[in-house]
Order: sequence, then structure tokens, then C-alpha cells
Amino acid sequence: MDSSRIRNFSIIAHIDHGKSTLADRVLLRTGAITRREFHDQMLDDMDLERERGITIKSSAVTVEFAYGGETYMLNMIDTPGHVDFHYEVSRSLTACEGALLVVDAAQGVEAQTVANVHLAQRTGLVLVPVVNKIDLPSASPEDTAMEIEHLLASSGQQRAAEDCIFTSAKSGEGVEEMLRAIVEQLPPPSGDADARVKALIFDSAYDDYRGVVVYVRLVDGKLNVGEKICMMGTGSVYQISEMGKFRPHPQRVQSLSAGEVGYIVASIRSLAAVHVGDTITLVNNPAAEALEGYRPPKQMVFSDFYPGPNTQFPELREALEKLLLNDASLTFQPISSEAMGFGFRCGFLGMLHMEIVQERLEREHGIEVVQTAPTVPYEVLLKDGSTVEVDSAGDLPEANHLEEIREPIVKVDLIVPSDAIGAVMQLSEDRRATYIETDYLSKDRVILSYEFPLAEIIYDFYDKLKSATRGYGTMDYEISGYRANDLVKLDVLVNNQCVDALSIICHRSKADLRGREIIRKLRKEISRHMFEIPLQAAIGSRVIARETIKALRKNVTAKCYGGDVTRKRKLLEKQKAGKKRMKMVGNVEIPQKAFLAVLEGD
Repeated sequence: MDSSRIRNFSIIAHIDHGKSTLADRVLLRTGAITRREFHDQMLDDMDLERERGITIKSSAVTVEFAYGGETYMLNMIDTPGHVDFHYEVSRSLTACEGALLVVDAAQGVEAQTVANVHLAQRTGLVLVPVVNKIDLPSASPEDTAMEIEHLLASSGQQRAAEDCIFTSAKSGEGVEEMLRAIVEQLPPPSGDADARVKALIFDSAYDDYRGVVVYVRLVDGKLNVGEKICMMGTGSVYQISEMGKFRPHPQRVQSLSAGEVGYIVASIRSLAAVHVGDTITLVNNPAAEALEGYRPPKQMVFSDFYPGPNTQFPELREALEKLLLNDASLTFQPISSEAMGFGFRCGFLGMLHMEIVQERLEREHGIEVVQTAPTVPYEVLLKDGSTVEVDSAGDLPEANHLEEIREPIVKVDLIVPSDAIGAVMQLSEDRRATYIETDYLSKDRVILSYEFPLAEIIYDFYDKLKSATRGYGTMDYEISGYRANDLVKLDVLVNNQCVDALSIICHRSKADLRGREIIRKLRKEISRHMFEIPLQAAIGSRVIARETIKALRKNVTAKCYGGDVTRKRKLLEKQKAGKKRMKMVGNVEIPQKAFLAVLEGD
């Protein structure tokens, strides 16, 4: 198809604003699926996505739309809405020329909406504003359109409220007008079909029978089945055995030309050969230079994964490598621990991302995982002037080598009802936040901008925000840098042995409270042994909290019926001496729930 009749676009929105339902309606209207095939969340092919009702992976699909006597090819990418999958959205936008900005008519502009607009602006995309769910009783389409106009004006894109397209993804109202706006307002791809081949890898997946399946956006040139291709980043050479498009079911094609989106199968068995953001070109007529690719993501939450009781270390490594093909924002590196053995330190974009990865490992690969409490990365300035980054309290250098510890700072946009401003400000101050500015979206909705330490918001801040705003508050954040603060390493000692996996870095003002809370929870989680177990929280050599797990005691005097009291005293003294010897060589078994007790400390 001529590139002037191709439109590449993404659907972006805050979580639960109807992106996936709108994509389903587009598939029905363009005839890509029939009524008989239709089910909710057609493009969400993971059980996990349907169970949670959220999009985890971006899904690309090609449909055809007849308009003005011409047939247009629409390459659509349905993207996630949660902040933890922001990297998925950024990669999708790089492969497009435009985007549909979907906003719920009942909820209005929310935090992730603002973040997506700024991201689209940086990428240089044309936005088509869409007001969805106009059939809801609580919908206010005109007010929402005014909020969108205010938001786009503040980001440098002038759009009147009348330019918004009003739709209902549930009933199909307005979908026809939306498709026409895509054709009329979004630009076609600028690639040259006669130039040397350049194809951008924007995603990949592993198939047990076909090897690595590579999802590409062809920027220049034309690819045919049977041609030899080269990955410019790794230098690997393969021969194309199959190409196709998702309509939404895979449909084979013989060629792909500039501007089109599809998949390539080339019997790629090496997982290390494919990198998201790499450029594919032809072996016999290679491109002069590779495409820009993607900026690597910055992982902000780290946790250690160890094999469970029925899993071997090589099985966990293979499962993580296969998952990495389908999730470019995941990182992992091998580590070892005296308490847990061999495992991997994994980096994630957020807490939900970490939870999803663990569930995918267990469901898709049958892997049992033991997980330690999550931490955030810190910058450490040493006394010799050098700077190192640590992502675990166990990696922190000795105190006599430290000059200062810097924690990651994030800029947070909170969109809250105006009557909840006081409660949200109090919550923010309790989390060591620094106020920046206030901006009114409308008379009853306001954007509060703060700078937070990342460690203060990744665990339970979002839940507390929802409680303070009766469920109406939303948030989005982006990393702004590192800042020095009065941070200390809080060690946890079990039976006088320091357990690195339970150590944390926290602010000195909260160290006593966190230490007491952790020790109290550990006392409940660790089962009683035959000997007494002391639990201690310490900063350096100073113990700030202690609990004791009492020993299990056998009734050794049960066989004594009467007689002199010295008989019982002798048995008790003998038991006491045995307990003392046992304590010297005893090992304490720590369950996984005890590691997660660090997480729950408020």
C-alpha cells in the first residue's frame, strides 16, 4: 500500500479510561473481527491482564478503513495506562506519528493523562483528543473538553474544546468520527520504500517452536520473505522464514514496505541476539547507520529473586531471559547470599511492575520465587571523592568510608479535588515532600506539584492518597535527580547474626520507628525454636530495638512424682545447659513472609 494511505498511531490514556474497549470497537467497526469472535479486551492476550482489568503489554494490530473512496491502513498500538508501564508507552509512541488522547468524561483529566501529553509533545506527535464514556450518568463531556483544552494549551498544543471527539466505547457512538479524524488529522509515515532497509525492533516474544518473534516498524525500504537480515547492534545474521501482521490474529504476508508494522520469524534461537530498539537491515545492501533506538529505562525498584523449593537456579535464569524479550524494562544480574544461596538482583520500574513480573514467572514459566523486600537505588559519595550507586543496603560501603548518601528524588503531580487539598498537603509533608506549585484544572480539580524522596512513595503512598481524596486522587511521577540527606543503614540481627537481606536504608528521623516495627513483625513471623532467639535492630553498633522469641520448652520434670525438689532442679539445670549449647550452634529458619515484613513497616 502507498505510504500516503498509512496511519500509525497509539491510544494513550490514564488507567481505566477505556483504551482497550475503544480498541475493541475499532476492530469491530473496521471488520477485523466479527461479532461472533468478539470478547472484551481483544488485544489483552494475558490471563493476568483480563483478571486485573489492566493492560500490561502494548499490543499492535493492523486494520483497514474505507474513507472517501480510498482504503487506508491503520496500524494501532493499545498501550498500558499505569505509571509503572510508562516505558511501554514511550516505546510505542516512538513507532508512531500520532496518538489518540482518551479521557474519561466522568473522571476528567488525571495524572497519567498529563504525563502522556508531555511525552507525546517531546516525541513530536500529533494528538487527537477523545472524550470517552459520554453515556455514563455522571459524565460531563463539555467540562472534560475544557480541561483537555487547558492541558494542551499549557503543553504548547493549541486545540479548542470543540475539536474533541465525543465517543462511547461501550455503545460504539462516535467511533466513526474518530476514525475519520485519524485519517484527516494524523500525518502519513515519512519513510522511503526505495531506500536501504531500516526496521526498528519495538518488541519481541519467545515461541517454543519458532524461536524469537520480532515485532518491527519498517522505517525505510522493503523486506521480503527469504532475504537475509542483520541485527546492526549485535551483528547477528538470519534468514527470514515468515513475516506477517496482526489483524488481530497473525496473518502471513510476503513483504513489508516503509511505514508498515509487522512481525518477523527467522529461526532466532539465541535470546541475546535480539534487543528492543535495535535496527534490522539487509546483509547484501546494509544501511549506512542505525536508527536512534530507545533510551534505556531507569529502574527505580530493586528486589532479589531466589529459586523456590521446587526450582533450580538455571531454570530461574532461563525464565528471566525469556521474559526479558517481552519486557525490555526488566534488568537482572546474578548474586549470592549466605542465607538464600544463588539468585538474581532484579530491577523494576515500580512496585506493580515487580508484582506482575513475579506472577508471570510463576504462571507462564512454572517458576517458584522467593523474593526479598524491595529497595530503591542510592548514590554514595565516598571520602576519596568518588561516587558509587548501590541498590541494596547490603552493598553500602563501611561507615568510615562514607561522606554522604544521596537518595533519588521524584517530581510528583497530584490531581485531587479542591476540597481535599489540606489532607493531601498534610500527607505529603509527613513523607518529607517539598512543595513546588498549585495549578487549577477547573474550579473543583487542582494539580499539586511536589518533590518527594522516591522511597517515601513507592510502597503505600498511592493507597493513602486514595483514602485522603475518597478515591478521586491520582498521581504521576518522574525522576528529577539525587539529593543528599541524613540517611542511615538500619541492620537487622537475628540470633546476633546480621541478615543483609533484611537491612534497609532510611532517614534517621524514622529509623527508630521503622526498627521497632520491623522487629515486632519479625517476632510474629519467625517460628519458635528450641532455643531463645534475640531480634535486634541496630544503626552501626547502637541497638535501637529488641524483641525476644522465647524458646520451646519440653516438660522434663513430668516424670518426677514427689521426692525432694533437688531432683527437679537438677533436671532443669541440665536442660538449661543443653539449651545454651544448642544456641551456640543453632540456625534460625526465616520464612519469606519475614522478609516482606520490612515492606509493610509504616
